[in-house]
Amino acid sequence: MFRSLHIAATGMAAQEAELDSISNNLANANTIGYKKSRADFQDLVYQTIRGAGTQNSTTTAAPTGLQVGSGVRIVATTRMFQQGALQTTGNPLDVAVEGNGFFVVQQPDGTPAYTRAGNLKTDAQGRIVTAEGMQLEPPIVIPADATSISIGSDGVVSATLKTSTTASQLGQIQLANFVNPAGLSAGGHNLMLASGASGEPQVGAPGSDGRGTLLQNTLEHANVEVVEEMIGLIAAQRAYDVNTKIVTAADEMLRSATQMK
Repeated sequence: MFRSLHIAATGMAAQEAELDSISNNLANANTIGYKKSRADFQDLVYQTIRGAGTQNSTTTAAPTGLQVGSGVRIVATTRMFQQGALQTTGNPLDVAVEGNGFFVVQQPDGTPAYTRAGNLKTDAQGRIVTAEGMQLEPPIVIPADATSISIGSDGVVSATLKTSTTASQLGQIQLANFVNPAGLSAGGHNLMLASGASGEPQVGAPGSDGRGTLLQNTLEHANVEVVEEMIGLIAAQRAYDVNTKIVTAADEMLRSATQMK
């Protein structure tokens, strides 16, 4: 019965972790470019009291074993990179990635980071930056006298100036791909960071080597399905309730055992 108390406690802790993951997904349901995460669990070690195939006698063997489990634990939070819903905005600096790939940005300390959030802006120097002011890599500068901006599906940025009737190319937005994007580390601020598990970034032009293409005047919303998360929330709550009932039942059995005369 003491074992059952411990097992139920691990189940409660696991459902708390599941609830943390679901609540973070729901909190970011309207975050541009957010990718939902999923809590992954595994069962803990088993105590083998009798192995399958153990000889019961000289002529018979146990067809099944006798093992007692010790509970569950969380082993990972897996990031899900399915495409989020695309919304047309009409803003020329709103850019969505259709397919694989991440925008490359420079953090304040000079190190690169990666994002799917395409709600881009321009700073005081005309550089294209993220909503938090981190510039794209390679940097692209929009002239102050630009009257219109065009971003092609291949990432080429062009602008028409007041003094010209033809568009001038200003640069090309690059995308980064990873062998294992699920291995990226979330850095907050809509940023993902490379890790030993993700592999090195493979940076290149949109539409090449498996990278997605760009859609101007469009934003990619979070890939969170609110109804699906609510179903998961109910399931986690019920599983937590069941584990608390196991604790109550084990406590009642212990009480009965200690009060025996």
